[in-house]
Amino acid sequence: MRIVLNIWRQKNAASQGRMVRYELHDVSEHMSFLEMLDVLNESLITKGEDPVAFEHDCREGICGTCGFMISGVAHGPMPGTTVCQLHMRHFKDGDELYLEPWRATAFPILRDLIVDRSAFDRIVASGGYISVNAGSAPDANAVPIPKENADLAMDAAQCIGCGACVAACPNASASLFTSAKISHLGLLPQGQPERKDRALRMVAAMNSELFGSCTNIGECEAVCPKRIPIEFIARMNRDYIGAAFAVRPVKAEVGAG
Repeated sequence: MRIVLNIWRQKNAASQGRMVRYELHDVSEHMSFLEMLDVLNESLITKGEDPVAFEHDCREGICGTCGFMISGVAHGPMPGTTVCQLHMRHFKDGDELYLEPWRATAFPILRDLIVDRSAFDRIVASGGYISVNAGSAPDANAVPIPKENADLAMDAAQCIGCGACVAACPNASASLFTSAKISHLGLLPQGQPERKDRALRMVAAMNSELFGSCTNIGECEAVCPKRIPIEFIARMNRDYIGAAFAVRPVKAEVGAG
């Protein structure tokens, strides 16, 4: 099959970018999307041109590194799918596709289809931990957890931090990502000691990274490759408001005797 690609090319963060047109012939429908880009890059290298820079690692939809926009849709047209899981059989002979990096102030473009997503790392570092003593693993049933909470925590923990939610949101909000990270710890008994501070710190970190505000449009949920629901955003807001208005214990001050 024949595929026409219009790809955003940008040498570095400081340079101007532009769309460049490429045409591929004899593309196999059995190729993954990234394998198709590998074929393109091999031909570019053979011609002495710079290959298209794009991120990838596991190629199994687990690591979250391979995301970019395909004709205006984060990760492409198939729901619940990362770019590395997308195959060329989902496109037609002669299709013209437009490949662009995530577009968000908090995700500066580094080169071509690669953006800097370290803002996500800083959000997690601000509060994504629990104060459980290290040691041997406890028995599986030592801490009883309601099944509903366990299921919800596992749903939230599926987030792979790809950034599609930010790219699809008209406000470039990171609320779905942040709420998933807050919820998967806050739903479990082990995450309760830091629950209030976690919500305050991670939301504050999200806002400091210049992500936009959530206005419940729902595009984030629609493009999430792990189908994380926006109900977690409501849970995050409840935790944040509850923590912000919680009565804090007053520390006794030692006066001069």
